[in-house]
Amino acid sequence: MKELRSILPFCLLFLTLAGCDDLDDKIYTPDNTLEVQDFIWKGLNHYYYWQESVGDLSDNRFPSNEAYTDFLENYTDPEALFDHLLSDEDRFSYITSDYRELQNSQAGTDLSSGMEFGLVRVSGTDDVLGYVRYIIPGSNAASKPVKRGDLFNSINGIHLTIDNYYDLLYNDAISFTIGKATLDNSGTVIDTGETVELLKLQLTENPVLIAKVLQAGDLSVGYLMYNRFTRTFENELNQAFGDLARENIQELIIDLRYNPGGSISTATLLASLITGQFNGKLFTRLVYNSKVQQEISSGNSEYHLSDRIDGISLNQLSLNRVYIITSSRTASASELIINGLNPYIDIIKVGDVTTGKNEASITLYDSPSFGFDDPGLNPNHTWAMQPLVSRNQNADGFSDYTDGFQPDYLLKENLRDLGILGETDEPLLARTLELITSVSSKITTKYPPYPADPIDGSENKGPASGNMLDDQ
Repeated sequence: MKELRSILPFCLLFLTLAGCDDLDDKIYTPDNTLEVQDFIWKGLNHYYYWQESVGDLSDNRFPSNEAYTDFLENYTDPEALFDHLLSDEDRFSYITSDYRELQNSQAGTDLSSGMEFGLVRVSGTDDVLGYVRYIIPGSNAASKPVKRGDLFNSINGIHLTIDNYYDLLYNDAISFTIGKATLDNSGTVIDTGETVELLKLQLTENPVLIAKVLQAGDLSVGYLMYNRFTRTFENELNQAFGDLARENIQELIIDLRYNPGGSISTATLLASLITGQFNGKLFTRLVYNSKVQQEISSGNSEYHLSDRIDGISLNQLSLNRVYIITSSRTASASELIINGLNPYIDIIKVGDVTTGKNEASITLYDSPSFGFDDPGLNPNHTWAMQPLVSRNQNADGFSDYTDGFQPDYLLKENLRDLGILGETDEPLLARTLELITSVSSKITTKYPPYPADPIDGSENKGPASGNMLDDQ
């Protein structure tokens, strides 16, 4: 039985796609003043999923070395060149000037207060209202008077608007103060006058936020709230399933409402834990541009369900059905769980329409192999790219979900009545339990839905947020 971790020949590249050739040595190299621009063009020319449809990335784009140099000189800002070379279809590729921050984020470590929040635009205005989704245990926010369901509408005394919220919330400041708010009966946002100062610290979040067994009538129901597909916490994920297995659960709810994605390997692990009767079967296949597709083998483009990871047996549940709680923030590797398991078991989705990210990315560094561990890694800068390089297909060949997955049962979170995560009267969980037991909980909200348009959230605070990482 092939394990989740494929045994691949050692190569300096983070993702083994083209062997260990010096990929960026294939064309002329301009002078050092253009080294970042040169790295960007060559990396995208080789790996970018839409390379063939972007004219300025064509292999025949430049008739001479001078023409290539002249083109790069038009873009003194590397980010401007990167943006210029992206396809109109691309919503998620990005570049960073500091790959150390990116690496930390991919490992689940970010500069964070531990207050995970969502942002909505107040209907009919340019005002922005924040709401607390949950607090990360052990964080600075965990020691402060702030909790799920709290509302805030100002940062450091400045009211949040559509024009300033990004700069106020996603900056490098270590401390910030939120101004709390409330809603009156008419839905008007009112300042409470209460403030809370929070500190951003280096924080590593265990993505297994809640793992528990609920009693629903005569049934034992496992509930897992899982907030990021992080390889460094795969043992914790396996242990959580071991606890559920020992309780002999009959049904399982996976709460992915706040999960923006992450590692494909970890998604394959989660799918393998849910099932167990399909070991060895294809979970997902990645499709690349024609240049890369010719260079790789199926072993480097396919992920298979398995009963082991790194030699450790998985605590598989062998279920034929799983309930998944979703939201508009459910993206990437979270959606991969839905798509990859669809050919094998019943997926019942409760919540909102998902994001619709069916592409995977890799990290490219400025080195001969585009890998970080390459001895030829350029020491002169810390730029790195995270371009989309592939689309995923499930065992049925399906990959067309750029509009997101529609829920089987639509229910959006209500800012007036968020409930407590993991408790049976939390609205989305209560609705899911109703479906499992076929018995109405008779839980009714005291408040009508608050009319507001979601615009952003703290899941976008780190450079690795919202990615599906191709990491075999």
